[in-house]
Amino acid sequence: MPKQKILREFSDQLNASADLKRKLIELQGEVMADIAVAIVDAFRNGHRVYWCGNGGSFTDAHHIVGELVGKYGYDRPPLPSFVLGAGVAAMTAIANDYGYEHVFSREAKACVQAGDVLVGLTTSGNSRNVCDAMAAAQELGALTIGLAGEKKARIDEVSDLVLHVPSTHTPRIQECHITVGHVICDVVEKHLFPQ
Repeated sequence: MPKQKILREFSDQLNASADLKRKLIELQGEVMADIAVAIVDAFRNGHRVYWCGNGGSFTDAHHIVGELVGKYGYDRPPLPSFVLGAGVAAMTAIANDYGYEHVFSREAKACVQAGDVLVGLTTSGNSRNVCDAMAAAQELGALTIGLAGEKKARIDEVSDLVLHVPSTHTPRIQECHITVGHVICDVVEKHLFPQ
């Protein structure tokens, strides 16, 4: 493939990503702010924030948790944030004994407490294991936050707050989810540990 065609791909895709992020702030700015406030409040009140997702969303959850437990912009105390399904032995045991659809809900039932937050990442909005975990967390008194694509889906039924990225293209949706996650980390750090 000629270099100019490759350059054009980068240009087209980066511009599409930037355009989607501009559209996201226009359509979902209030929701993003509400999500950040809910997470700040949970940490401030001594609660934990859990995350779950499949595939790329699973790794995005790990990325965000790394920023919260470690640091995002500067040194400060660690925050209690965890990824459901991060323990390979537990995840494979649950999947083997109960079915893959239970890998997150079983851990949610074991760990999540009233006042905690569970953030579920699902580009389709219909990932059964994510939605089942959200339902379990709600039953336990946790606040549930969904990060999804543009379509209304089951995630809307089991979430107190839902961010709908206005796209059906999985990579673009995931790019927005990780960007929103980074901003949340920045807001959390600045509000809980101002310099």
